[in-house]
Amino acid sequence: MSALRILLTIVMIIVCIGLTIVVLMQEGRSQGLGAISGAAETYWGKNKGRSMEGLLEKITIVLCVLFFVVALLLNMHII
Repeated sequence: MSALRILLTIVMIIVCIGLTIVVLMQEGRSQGLGAISGAAETYWGKNKGRSMEGLLEKITIVLCVLFFVVALLLNMHII
């Protein structure tokens, strides 16, 4: 097993643990009947990109892309 393959495996394990933690830290999407009437448009709804929830979503996207890239590299058997 090459050193690069071992390094990618370690990165994959770290990304999987990080992705699990970040997804579990996020709040649920269900807002009940308030979403139907438009009550979901609050200050936090409008400035979601600057809140902790927005940051967690961005981290989730980055970790997901990294997960798929590392998974593809590990399964291509080039390394």
